[in-house]
Amino acid sequence: MNNSTELMVKMALDNWNGYLTRTSKLFEELSDEQFQKEVSPGRNTGIYLLGHLVAVHDTMIALLGMGEKMFPQLEMPFIKSPDKSGLLFPPVSALKNYWNETNQQLAKHFALLNADEWFMRHSAASEEDFAKEPHRNRLNVLLSRTSHLASHYGQLVFLK
Repeated sequence: MNNSTELMVKMALDNWNGYLTRTSKLFEELSDEQFQKEVSPGRNTGIYLLGHLVAVHDTMIALLGMGEKMFPQLEMPFIKSPDKSGLLFPPVSALKNYWNETNQQLAKHFALLNADEWFMRHSAASEEDFAKEPHRNRLNVLLSRTSHLASHYGQLVFLK
């Protein structure tokens, strides 16, 4: 481990935490009625995006080798199905609780990783694939999920 590695991990975590904080604040500001609206005509609703983000973050727990998903029941309605598929969604209040629980669990695990551990393979990469593609690591998952979160945050702001 060297200072550059530690700095790179710190920058990635700071970016993740920044978007997580902004998004969590926005979720607290929005009313249940606002969550039912589409972010723009013909696009996803706020409740779908909330559930989708919870499900994606929950998947990170397993992908990063930090345990099992906490809310596997969210995969079908929020990852495998589009909004307006006719599937029932949990109430906004439950999804907000899931959001907080999932991100607390991730934060707890992130705090235990040293900089070198962020460069270990994620669980979707086999040992053979990782040997050929070392970028298939935990840090890359964090970077891609931060971009994903930032993208959806940009959509969710239109609900205000």
